[in-house]
Amino acid sequence: IDGTTFEVNFGHDWEKKTYLCYEVEVREGDAWVPGKELQGFLCNQGADTHREPGHAELCFLDRVRSWHLDGGKQYRLTCYMSWTPSPDCALELVQFLSENSHVSLRIFAAGIRTRFHGHEDGLRQLRDAGAQLAIMTLHELQHCWDTFVDNQGQPFRARDELEVHIGAQCQKLKSI
Repeated sequence: IDGTTFEVNFGHDWEKKTYLCYEVEVREGDAWVPGKELQGFLCNQGADTHREPGHAELCFLDRVRSWHLDGGKQYRLTCYMSWTPSPDCALELVQFLSENSHVSLRIFAAGIRTRFHGHEDGLRQLRDAGAQLAIMTLHELQHCWDTFVDNQGQPFRARDELEVHIGAQCQKLKSI
C-alpha cells in the first residue's frame, strides 16, 4: 500500500474504500509464529474496477479459503481494516468461523462503519462468534505503517486529533 493511500483510508475522515491488511500466525507450542508469506493487503472491488464487485472482507475470505489451512493446526488471522465489516460481511465472517474451529480472528478497525442498517448487530454477532474486535490504536497504526506500507523510509505521523478520534471510536465500540 502506498503511504498516501494508507493515510487517506485509515485516516478517520470519512468512509472511503475499505482496505484490509492481514497477517496469519500458526500456533506452535505456546507461541504464535508468523505464517510464511501469509500477509498482505487488499481492498474492496467496486464498479470502478474491472473485477467482480466485492467487499474487502469477502475478498479476504476467498483468499484464506484458497490456502487450504491444515485443520490439524491452529491459526490466528489478524485483520487491520479501515472500517468495521458491513452487516452482511460480518455474517459471512461468522459463518466462516463456525465452519473453521481451528481459526481465530482478530479485527482492528480504524473506524466504525455506520452507513449500513444493522451494523451494530453484525458486530455483536462477530463478537459472539469469538472474533476479537478493537479500534486501531497508535500502536496498530504504527505496525501497519511499518509492515504493509511502502513508506519510503518516512516515519508514521499521527494527526493531532487522532488520539481523540481513537478514544471516541473505542467508546462507541464499547457501547455496541
